[in-house]
Amino acid sequence: MTDQPASRRAILFVNAAHALDHFVLLIYPTAVIAIAREQALDYGALIGLSTSAFVAFGLFSLPFGWIADRVGRRNLLAIFFLGCGAACLGVSTAATPLAFALWLLVLGVFSAIYHPIGSAMLVANATRLGRALGWNGVWGNMGAAAASGVTALIAAQAGWRVAFVAPGLVCLAVGVAFLLLVPSERDATASAKKASAAAATLARPGVMLAVFAVAIAAGGLTFNITTIGAPKAIDERLGLAVPLALVGSLATAIFVFGALTQLLVGRLVDRFSLPQIFVGLSVLQPLGLGLAAAATGAPMLLGLALAMAAIYGQVVVNDAMVARYAPPHLQAKVFGVRYFLGFTAAGFAAPLIAALHGIGGFATVFAAASAFGAAIFGAALVVWSLGRVRTAPAE
Repeated sequence: MTDQPASRRAILFVNAAHALDHFVLLIYPTAVIAIAREQALDYGALIGLSTSAFVAFGLFSLPFGWIADRVGRRNLLAIFFLGCGAACLGVSTAATPLAFALWLLVLGVFSAIYHPIGSAMLVANATRLGRALGWNGVWGNMGAAAASGVTALIAAQAGWRVAFVAPGLVCLAVGVAFLLLVPSERDATASAKKASAAAATLARPGVMLAVFAVAIAAGGLTFNITTIGAPKAIDERLGLAVPLALVGSLATAIFVFGALTQLLVGRLVDRFSLPQIFVGLSVLQPLGLGLAAAATGAPMLLGLALAMAAIYGQVVVNDAMVARYAPPHLQAKVFGVRYFLGFTAAGFAAPLIAALHGIGGFATVFAAASAFGAAIFGAALVVWSLGRVRTAPAE
């Protein structure tokens, strides 16, 4: 019989890990403003030091899926909490550009643990997959949304070093609680048997894998192009002279709308065919981004909102497809590949925005993003055509 309290505790800690993962990675981009003032260093040079963290965040998600087979998922997630906490404390001691770069690299490596390991643990312990994935996505996005505001508040009141120390101590405390309250995998009753109850068979799995990889890579680009470009696009194309605070608030509202859409998509995952949901969501990306490219003012905001809803919703669908179609013993590895592809592709978004904006402004930027969205829609159609599956009934 399944140990429901243990599974619920595991899911709670996985959700907390998702929030902390995105939070700690986004401390530095806000804290760097105070660092530049205190140390009289150039902002451009300092912000560039965070490249090591974000590159490591994508690259190291791949090997951690394999490492989990040797040390265990639960043990790796404990290392995530403790490692991120230690890295945040390390960044707080930095006094030179080299020290910042090295500690941020360490933070990026430990942060990379979460997505392949946390996603696999979530799937193994979830009784309602879609609902669990939807709420997990909201936790992660709320962590990202809170990072800049909380960091700015702490840095203004107590200094930028405390802005790293406080979340670092939180990570360490949560890590200790996780070790005490979540049993090791060999004692946990939420096992591969539960996940295999939802496993599905596919026609031509090699083709499905290739098409799904295209969708993940294109999705990484549309995600970062939209999230990075939205604030500046609103500033340039809203058609009204508004203060920066309002621009930020509008962008945040769009992102929160997209994040909350994950709850709806999670419910749909529990009720409808994944390929059908995939097609329905993917058609919104080129439509929304195309509208944002062609319009200004309120219609542009509507286009961005539609695109963000589809982009955030697709994150839930992507994870659900790995959970449904990958064998349980391979899920950590497949999640590692999935996030490696998505994060690596997303890394090209910033230079792409810079190049396209120089050519034709955000109309060109969003037109290109719409083309990537169309590629996702094409991939979704192929997945739908191959995704007529037979799902084994749960025992």
